[in-house]
Amino acid sequence: MAMTMKVYEVDRYGQTVRVVQPETEVTPLTEVDPSSVFPACQCQQCKDTA
Repeated sequence: MAMTMKVYEVDRYGQTVRVVQPETEVTPLTEVDPSSVFPACQCQQCKDTA
């Protein structure tokens, strides 16, 4: 199953948008490499809600 992806760049105010990469067809991964996952947040607020 193919998907499409388009990459945008937006300024910090959200007013200026430009296309960085035009729409292209991509194939999703069937298995995610564990090294690409972000570690759990260690801030106190996230620790309190976990």
